[in-house]
Amino acid sequence: MVHTTLFLVVLSLALVAPGFSARKCVLTGQWVNDLGSNMTIGALNGKGEFTGSSHTAVTATTNEIQLSPLQGSQHRINQKSQPTFGFTVNWRFSDSITVFTGQCFVDEDGKEVLKTMWLLRSRVDNIKDDWKATR
Repeated sequence: MVHTTLFLVVLSLALVAPGFSARKCVLTGQWVNDLGSNMTIGALNGKGEFTGSSHTAVTATTNEIQLSPLQGSQHRINQKSQPTFGFTVNWRFSDSITVFTGQCFVDEDGKEVLKTMWLLRSRVDNIKDDWKATR
Protein backbone atom coordinates (compact mmCIF):
# COMPACT_ATOMS: atom_id res chain seq x y z
CA MET A 1 0.00 0.00 0.00
CA VAL A 2 2.85 2.39 0.83
CA HIS A 3 4.46 1.80 -2.57
CA THR A 4 1.16 2.36 -4.39
CA THR A 5 0.50 5.60 -2.48
CA LEU A 6 4.05 6.81 -3.07
CA PHE A 7 3.75 5.99 -6.79
CA LEU A 8 0.49 7.95 -7.05
CA VAL A 9 2.07 10.96 -5.31
CA VAL A 10 5.08 10.85 -7.63
CA LEU A 11 2.80 10.44 -10.67
CA SER A 12 0.64 13.37 -9.53
CA LEU A 13 3.71 15.56 -9.08
CA ALA A 14 5.02 14.57 -12.51
CA LEU A 15 1.75 15.58 -14.15
CA VAL A 16 1.62 18.92 -12.29
CA ALA A 17 5.38 19.63 -12.39
CA PRO A 18 5.49 21.28 -15.85
CA GLY A 19 3.53 24.20 -14.39
CA PHE A 20 6.00 24.47 -11.53
CA SER A 21 9.23 23.86 -13.37
CA ALA A 22 11.19 26.92 -14.44
CA ARG A 23 11.70 26.57 -18.18
CA LYS A 24 14.82 28.35 -19.31
CA CYS A 25 14.37 31.34 -21.60
CA VAL A 26 16.85 31.20 -24.49
CA LEU A 27 17.75 34.33 -26.49
CA THR A 28 19.00 32.41 -29.53
CA GLY A 29 16.48 32.33 -32.34
CA GLN A 30 14.02 34.53 -34.19
CA TRP A 31 11.91 37.17 -32.45
CA VAL A 32 9.00 39.29 -33.72
CA ASN A 33 7.42 42.19 -31.82
CA ASP A 34 3.83 43.43 -31.88
CA LEU A 35 4.67 46.04 -34.57
CA GLY A 36 6.11 43.48 -36.98
CA SER A 37 9.80 44.21 -36.43
CA ASN A 38 11.92 41.08 -36.29
CA MET A 39 15.39 40.05 -35.28
CA THR A 40 17.55 36.97 -35.27
CA ILE A 41 19.95 36.29 -32.41
CA GLY A 42 22.77 33.82 -32.97
CA ALA A 43 24.25 31.39 -30.44
CA LEU A 44 26.01 32.74 -27.37
CA ASN A 45 29.77 32.30 -27.27
CA GLY A 46 31.67 31.30 -24.12
CA LYS A 47 31.70 34.91 -22.90
CA GLY A 48 27.92 35.29 -23.27
CA GLU A 49 28.28 37.46 -26.40
CA PHE A 50 26.06 37.14 -29.46
CA THR A 51 25.53 38.65 -32.90
CA GLY A 52 22.54 38.76 -35.17
CA SER A 53 20.40 40.99 -37.32
CA SER A 54 17.38 43.22 -36.97
CA HIS A 55 14.74 44.42 -39.42
CA THR A 56 12.53 47.18 -38.08
CA ALA A 57 8.99 47.80 -39.22
CA VAL A 58 9.05 51.36 -37.84
CA THR A 59 11.28 54.26 -38.86
CA ALA A 60 11.30 58.05 -38.89
CA THR A 61 13.36 58.24 -42.08
CA THR A 62 12.18 58.03 -45.68
CA ASN A 63 15.11 55.73 -46.54
CA GLU A 64 14.37 52.16 -47.48
CA ILE A 65 14.54 49.94 -44.39
CA GLN A 66 17.41 47.44 -44.51
CA LEU A 67 18.42 44.44 -42.46
CA SER A 68 20.91 45.74 -39.87
CA PRO A 69 23.54 44.03 -37.71
CA LEU A 70 23.24 43.67 -33.97
CA GLN A 71 25.70 42.61 -31.31
CA GLY A 72 25.17 42.06 -27.63
CA SER A 73 25.79 40.26 -24.43
CA GLN A 74 23.79 38.11 -22.04
CA HIS A 75 24.62 38.21 -18.35
CA ARG A 76 26.57 34.97 -18.07
CA ILE A 77 27.54 34.94 -14.38
CA ASN A 78 23.88 34.68 -13.44
CA GLN A 79 22.80 31.48 -15.20
CA LYS A 80 19.20 31.79 -14.05
CA SER A 81 16.32 30.68 -16.23
CA GLN A 82 15.31 34.25 -17.19
CA PRO A 83 18.54 36.10 -18.08
CA THR A 84 19.23 39.81 -18.53
CA PHE A 85 20.86 41.04 -21.74
CA GLY A 86 21.75 44.08 -23.83
CA PHE A 87 22.48 44.68 -27.50
CA THR A 88 23.18 47.41 -30.02
CA VAL A 89 21.73 47.73 -33.52
CA ASN A 90 23.70 49.77 -36.07
CA TRP A 91 20.99 50.77 -38.55
CA ARG A 92 22.33 50.47 -42.10
CA PHE A 93 19.69 52.73 -43.63
CA SER A 94 20.01 55.72 -41.29
CA ASP A 95 22.65 57.57 -39.33
CA SER A 96 21.51 56.19 -35.98
CA ILE A 97 22.16 53.45 -33.44
CA THR A 98 19.77 51.90 -30.94
CA VAL A 99 20.73 50.22 -27.68
CA PHE A 100 18.38 47.76 -26.01
CA THR A 101 18.49 46.28 -22.53
CA GLY A 102 16.09 43.80 -21.07
CA GLN A 103 15.26 40.42 -19.69
CA CYS A 104 14.08 37.17 -21.24
CA PHE A 105 11.00 35.72 -19.52
CA VAL A 106 8.93 32.57 -19.79
CA ASP A 107 5.27 33.51 -19.24
CA GLU A 108 2.51 31.45 -17.59
CA ASP A 109 1.77 29.70 -20.90
CA GLY A 110 5.42 28.69 -21.40
CA LYS A 111 6.00 31.29 -24.12
CA GLU A 112 9.38 33.07 -24.24
CA VAL A 113 9.03 36.87 -24.12
CA LEU A 114 11.66 39.61 -24.30
CA LYS A 115 10.91 42.75 -22.27
CA THR A 116 13.19 45.61 -23.27
CA MET A 117 13.82 49.32 -22.98
CA TRP A 118 15.65 51.16 -25.74
CA LEU A 119 17.40 54.41 -26.61
CA LEU A 120 17.85 55.56 -30.19
CA ARG A 121 20.60 58.06 -30.94
CA SER A 122 20.46 59.94 -34.24
CA ARG A 123 23.17 62.15 -35.66
CA VAL A 124 22.60 65.90 -35.47
CA ASP A 125 24.50 68.65 -37.27
CA ASN A 126 25.72 70.56 -34.23
CA ILE A 127 25.94 70.40 -30.44
CA LYS A 128 23.08 72.88 -30.05
CA ASP A 129 20.75 70.20 -31.44
CA ASP A 130 22.02 67.51 -29.06
CA TRP A 131 18.81 67.73 -27.00
CA LYS A 132 16.76 66.25 -29.83
CA ALA A 133 19.17 63.48 -30.85
CA THR A 134 18.13 60.80 -28.34
CA ARG A 135 14.72 59.16 -28.09
